[in-house]
Amino acid sequence: MNWKEKMKLLAWGAVGGAIVLAIIGFAFGGWVTGGTAQRMAKEMAHEAVVDRLAPICVAQFQQDPNKEERLKELKKLDSWKRGDYVKEKGWATIPGEKEPDSSVADECANRLVELEK
Repeated sequence: MNWKEKMKLLAWGAVGGAIVLAIIGFAFGGWVTGGTAQRMAKEMAHEAVVDRLAPICVAQFQQDPNKEERLKELKKLDSWKRGDYVKEKGWATIPGEKEPDSSVADECANRLVELEK
């Protein structure tokens, strides 16, 4: 085998190794594209914000003078209607905001249903 054939074999080996490395990296190594990383970061940030705001919603519920009655009403609703109920009562409208947040309302409803179990 001459020098030219060895270099060609080495080049094909490098290309094959790079392909195998990329497949293993993306499939098993946790590698992601820039777009995927950005989407994941947005989702994580949104979840963190909802997680921080839901206790405020629960605290606003706790200040409702009819909270026992409201909690019974909430528990009677279908799970997919509970967030709307929380928004309607104004508990998911965070102080300083004009509109309630749907994600906060849904998480708040989940936490309220878990109260007093």
